Amino acid sequence: MKVSYHGHSVVMIETNGKKIMIDPFISGNGNTDLQVENLEVDVILLTHGHDDHVGDTVTLANQNNALVIAPFELATFLGWQGVENIHPMHLGGAHEFEFGRVKLTQAFHGSSYAFEEEKKIVYTGMPAGILFTAEGKTIYHAGDTGLFGDMKWIGERNAIDVAFLPIGDNFTMGPEDAEIAAEWLQAKKVVPIHYNTFPLINQDGKKFTESLSNNQGLYLEVGQHFEL
Repeated sequence: MKVSYHGHSVVMIETNGKKIMIDPFISGNGNTDLQVENLEVDVILLTHGHDDHVGDTVTLANQNNALVIAPFELATFLGWQGVENIHPMHLGGAHEFEFGRVKLTQAFHGSSYAFEEEKKIVYTGMPAGILFTAEGKTIYHAGDTGLFGDMKWIGERNAIDVAFLPIGDNFTMGPEDAEIAAEWLQAKKVVPIHYNTFPLINQDGKKFTESLSNNQGLYLEVGQHFEL
C-alpha cells in the first residue's frame, strides 16, 4: 500500500489497484503538488462539506467516473451538483468495498458549503473522521476536529498503523492537543495535516513530529509518500 501527502488535508492511498483520495482540495490550494486536469483517481473519501476539503470533488468525480463516499447530507448535496457515482454513509457506520473497508467516526467541527456570491451557506450534515482498512493495515484520517475523549476509544478499538491529525489550530486542534490525540490513538505513526495552507494555520510540522514519543511522528513533505 502506497500512501502520499499532498498538502492541507489531501491524502492519496493506492491499494488493490485503486487510487483513493481523501479531501481533494487542489484548486486554490497553494500548498499542493497536484493538478486537477491530469489527476487520476478511482475513489474520493470526504470528511465534511467545507470547501477546503470538498475542493475539486465534482470535477474529479466526473472526469474519472470516481466513486464519492461521504456523510449522507454531503453525499446528497454533491448529487445535486452533478456527481453521479455516490455512496452515502454516516457516523459509526462501516462498509466493505472491493478496495477496502471504510468506517466513519465522529469529529468535532462544522460541515457546510458556502456560496459566496449568493451569501448562502448550505448545511451538509455532521463532520466525520475516516478509518480506512485494506491489506491488513488501518489508516485514520481525523478530518477537521478538536480534541475529544473518544479518541481513546478509537485507539483502543482499532490497531491504527498511521493517523493523519490536524495541527493548524484556530479551526482545529493545535499541536499541543494533537500530541494528546496521538497518545490516545496509539497509532504506530502520526502525520500532521491541515497546516501552513493559510497564515491563520501556520505551524511547524517537523517540530510537532519530533515532539511525539516512541518515534511516533512521521513528517512528510508535500508530495512525499511512504509504504505500509
